[in-house]
Amino acid sequence: MPHHQARPREGVVANAFSDRGEVVLRRRGRDGALELRVNGVFVMDDRHTSTERDLARLALGACRARSGVRVLVGGLGLGHSLDELLGCPRTAAVTVAEIEPALVQWHRDGLVPGSRLADPRVTVAVGDVAAVVYAARGAWDVILLDVDNGPDFLVHDGNAAIYRRPFLHACHDALRPGGVLAVWSCSPAPDLAEALEAIFEDCKRHSLAVTLGSRDTAYFVLLARRPAQRRSAPWQGRRTHEPP
Repeated sequence: MPHHQARPREGVVANAFSDRGEVVLRRRGRDGALELRVNGVFVMDDRHTSTERDLARLALGACRARSGVRVLVGGLGLGHSLDELLGCPRTAAVTVAEIEPALVQWHRDGLVPGSRLADPRVTVAVGDVAAVVYAARGAWDVILLDVDNGPDFLVHDGNAAIYRRPFLHACHDALRPGGVLAVWSCSPAPDLAEALEAIFEDCKRHSLAVTLGSRDTAYFVLLARRPAQRRSAPWQGRRTHEPP
């Protein structure tokens, strides 16, 4: 008699409420996928993880540091970008900034299979990634931003500031020379690309093909690199950067 693997039970695995609304970890019935939703908006699942991993892989590939790479991740999600980072022998330390404490706890409680939050190279900062960035200068070789679905499809309206020039300037300052800022987006985000080109040495947009069910689409990773040699940024002396 053939053996049929039991399908994971459909429904809510965990949920929590914060000032930003409801965060839900749920199991889908049709394919058994674990997915993360915020205020009813789909954020990610554990079936289509290639672009989250590409975010980390492309950023590490563009970073000029050969070893001892220090990374800041904005947005924990289901941990696939973090897993990709930790799989690279060049990665020395990762700080994960996650604004939802419940999501961090779900990882620690084992509700997210394969989570690597307990890796000794990982430090968790529970709070807004902006606070971590504005408090640092020349601290990181790589900054990954995956806090929602990109500048054109926000999970929270307040996240719009992440894609604007004051915060992007602060990211430039928080990177070491030759360091890389990588931003995940479900759209081409031309305004973001223009802002990054104005601030950094260069900006490249990578289109990543994805098949969702029977539909072919594309997501995007925007990479910007700080010059390898220290120099005064074009705006230095004309503005200051304050947390939002």
